[in-house]
Amino acid sequence: MTALLEVDRIAKNYGGVAAVVDLSFVVRPGEIVALIGPNGAGKSTCFNIVNGQVRPDAGGVRLGGTTISGRSPRVAWRYGVGRTFQIAAAFASMTAAENVQTALLSHAGRLWRLWGAAGAAFRGEAEGLLDLVGMKADADRPVAELAYGDLKRLELAVALAGQPRLLLMDEPTAGMASAERAELMRRVEALARQQRIGVLFTEHDMDVAFGRADRVMAMSRGRLIADGDPDSVRRDPRVRATYLGEESGDSQQDEKPGADG
Repeated sequence: MTALLEVDRIAKNYGGVAAVVDLSFVVRPGEIVALIGPNGAGKSTCFNIVNGQVRPDAGGVRLGGTTISGRSPRVAWRYGVGRTFQIAAAFASMTAAENVQTALLSHAGRLWRLWGAAGAAFRGEAEGLLDLVGMKADADRPVAELAYGDLKRLELAVALAGQPRLLLMDEPTAGMASAERAELMRRVEALARQQRIGVLFTEHDMDVAFGRADRVMAMSRGRLIADGDPDSVRRDPRVRATYLGEESGDSQQDEKPGADG
């Protein structure tokens, strides 16, 4: 199957610290790939390079054959890269529907017309996206009233408003209860299959990573140390050593101040 995302030998250094070293991988349409590793492994830098927030020192990133590395996050978004973040955020003064409507207006190039509330613009489309993530009944609830799990689902609906071909999800289930985690990832899996969206997600919950991914990639000290189906990666001695804490110095390999890897 033709690759959707192609990451080709990217590298990034911060001072004397190598955050990402000669990293290459692909993600195919409709494929769900988990990227795991201890803090400081390079996961966040990898995401930020793909998303356009960080320019690589070497190598490149292609989406559907088009080079997107070194471009801005907005350009990457226009080419079809959607992203959710570890700490979910939304416009607290708006309703859930208005948040999604605002994203739809932006994608349509009509955000300049937005004065105050979004009104009726793209209301039906917003409700449809909220329905996909199980939040249609909460469309008119102010974001400030939403539980954290609902906020994570809203963030997914906002990301989907950009009609992504690739969805980057940074710790998508962080802060959620077990049942919420399972439900969110079930919906992500259904969307990936139905819409042929490639999904690349980081996750510290190994039950989620190994239970929902088609493929698991493991990083350590900026390098890819394993890439394969969940069972083979789980058995990989390098992965086991990393998660058993037999490596030293991981805490010194922070990608940059404040980065969580």
